[in-house]
Amino acid sequence: MLDGRVALVTGGSGGIGAALCRRLAAEGMAVAVHYRDRVELADAIARDIVSQGGRAVAVPADLLVPRAAELLVDQVEAQLGPVDALVANHGLAHRATFDEVDAGAWDETMAINLRAPFLLAQRVLPGMKDRAYGRILFVSSVAAFTGGIVGPHYAASKAGLIGLTHHLASRVAEAGITVNAIAPALIEHTDMLPGDPGYLARAIPVGRLGQPEEVADMAVAMLRNGYLTSKVVSLDGGMHPR
Repeated sequence: MLDGRVALVTGGSGGIGAALCRRLAAEGMAVAVHYRDRVELADAIARDIVSQGGRAVAVPADLLVPRAAELLVDQVEAQLGPVDALVANHGLAHRATFDEVDAGAWDETMAINLRAPFLLAQRVLPGMKDRAYGRILFVSSVAAFTGGIVGPHYAASKAGLIGLTHHLASRVAEAGITVNAIAPALIEHTDMLPGDPGYLARAIPVGRLGQPEEVADMAVAMLRNGYLTSKVVSLDGGMHPR
């Protein structure tokens, strides 16, 4: 049951993040809408949830800074209560070829896409263990399996989330905590579409791009299920069957 519990969604002001926040609120969860710099969008999402009778706050944090993960959770718990579900959705995706990626770009991508989810999970897990309940969902990408087109730094960071998922899941399952990852691709209303949407849609077996709400639906199904753990679910319209 998700009703009455508290969720922290990082990157909550983006297309997928916004859909996740609204969907979790519809399930009866109190939602912390994390943002880095899009304060107007995050505030609007939180206000919309509250206007419909839910509980939500917009909370800023620059997850490039290591200490920010702990401080973010502190803020959320002070305003909404202990975090029952962590959805690590915030990510960085600067396109570059293998030769163009320098040490700075590599480190920045790893810090936001992989280190921050790790630190957030590290911060919320003790409380989840105490309460014998927890849900952690890492938002990866099909680039973790295929290498993708954004760049080696992005693909490696998203593959790292899958390794982190498997490492954590087996170690916290007996405490009532599930750890999973979702791997979307070619989702509309995001900053991740690499070219003409019409051309891309023709290359997808289902014949169209995915919707943020479809990612949110799958995420909620995964968060609801206490028997599903250590799994990575691809959501890509059938492009990469596995």
